[in-house]
Amino acid sequence: MVSELPRRSRWGALCLGGVLLSSTPGLARAAGQGLEAPADAPLQAHPALTETALEQAPPPPPERPGFKPWAVPLAVVPGLLFHGLAPLAAGDGQTAKRLFALEGTGLGLIALGGVPIALTGASRRTIGPLYAVTLAGFSVLGISALANLYAVTAPAVGPGVAPPLLPPLELEVGYQYVKDTAFDYRHFVTVGAQARFESLRLLGTARVDPSEGNTQVRLGGAWRLLGAPERALAGTDGSALDVEAFGQFHRYPTEGFALVSGEVGLRGRLAMARISPALAGSFAEVAVGTAAEAYTYPGAVSDGNLHSQLLFTFGYGVWLGRGSGPFRGDAMLYYDHRKDAFAGGIRSRGGGIVGAFGLRGRALLTDDWGVAAEVQAGGALVGRLSLIHALGGER
Repeated sequence: MVSELPRRSRWGALCLGGVLLSSTPGLARAAGQGLEAPADAPLQAHPALTETALEQAPPPPPERPGFKPWAVPLAVVPGLLFHGLAPLAAGDGQTAKRLFALEGTGLGLIALGGVPIALTGASRRTIGPLYAVTLAGFSVLGISALANLYAVTAPAVGPGVAPPLLPPLELEVGYQYVKDTAFDYRHFVTVGAQARFESLRLLGTARVDPSEGNTQVRLGGAWRLLGAPERALAGTDGSALDVEAFGQFHRYPTEGFALVSGEVGLRGRLAMARISPALAGSFAEVAVGTAAEAYTYPGAVSDGNLHSQLLFTFGYGVWLGRGSGPFRGDAMLYYDHRKDAFAGGIRSRGGGIVGAFGLRGRALLTDDWGVAAEVQAGGALVGRLSLIHALGGER
């Protein structure tokens, strides 16, 4: 594997991504006139986990335009090119203006990063920060395109809301199928655990192919910097900013090598109702980070076994719950720039490698039981289905 970024550029990319994550609401306000966040849903340092916070009801969704069926086809053609066109046809000029502004911002960032990359021949001295700017532009562009579609289709079913709280401990067991022509593995047993505290969230997963022996173990956690903790989301819109750190071990016994990596990054989630009431019930998520990797082979170790990777993910999601009853969860369509996951990457026409696209969802159907599913398409096809057991439930 060839390193994507020189060392100095990786840190520049990570810092730039952090600024983009923390300033997204401000960026939207600058792009569209009067783009202020609702006063009743500030993104602030999380409150203490108290009984009063847990008993609060979810905030009522903001008022938004009704369902206009004739606007739905426009959200696809030509709406995927003009991201505010569908809301404009539905009579929602405010949302249209803000989506046009987001689209323009995304195109501007792509030009700001992509043009210098082309002019410099992708020089390693400048590729790091320019690459991060270009990916940020694609993320804003992709989010505005999906928001355009959501704005005119969601009124038909009504908006979801962030769950009032999530259980303190979740255990997961399931099955994963991987179709990759480069490797022999196919069928995996998956297990996972997730523990939530006031500010800290710990996660661990293991995926094992019983026949071929391929094994991946991933351990880490996230610390909430801004926003309410997942154990006390009542009265909030779910917006948050986390710092994450993970370690991963992936053994390929048939091929005779293993991959050990460590990573650190930032992950931000923004309630799209802050952009427009028509987008209530949806959220955008962006993550940026860097990973250091080491490949181990039989024989002598060489410097060529050490690599690094820029991590970048963005997605558009919806809350599935409606604020009453035990049903709560979310689903998200996303792009992951990572190349060393099971899905791998896709070779572009220009010779470069882009990441994988995916759709994942998670839902607790009762206080104690739920399901999770995910599909990914990149260099390989990956599908996963899991059963979730929540310990603690609503307590």
